[in-house]
Amino acid sequence: MKLCYKIWLDNNGKAFGEGPYDLLKRVDRLGSLSKAAREINMSYNQAWKLINMLEKRLGFKLLQREVGGSQGGGSFLTEEARELMDKYGKFSRESEEALNKLYQKYFLNDI
Repeated sequence: MKLCYKIWLDNNGKAFGEGPYDLLKRVDRLGSLSKAAREINMSYNQAWKLINMLEKRLGFKLLQREVGGSQGGGSFLTEEARELMDKYGKFSRESEEALNKLYQKYFLNDI
């Protein structure tokens, strides 16, 4: 056996979790929602809808979008998104450690 779990934040529906966290990390690295979506085989339209839904549930913008022009535009994380990602990343790592300790305590020590 092995431990499997998913953790997400909920606010009248899923508001943030590992998938959006991964997508936003890619946007930050690539400077583009379209490129980030392409990396995970998601359509731009699907990614755009996901971000908009999350922004509504969270009550703040995750991305600052810059339209076209000579530089081609792009998407950049807002300060609120960076703060959420920082907290979620730390929370996720600490949760994994705690859950693994509990798993070992209850399932691996007695076997």
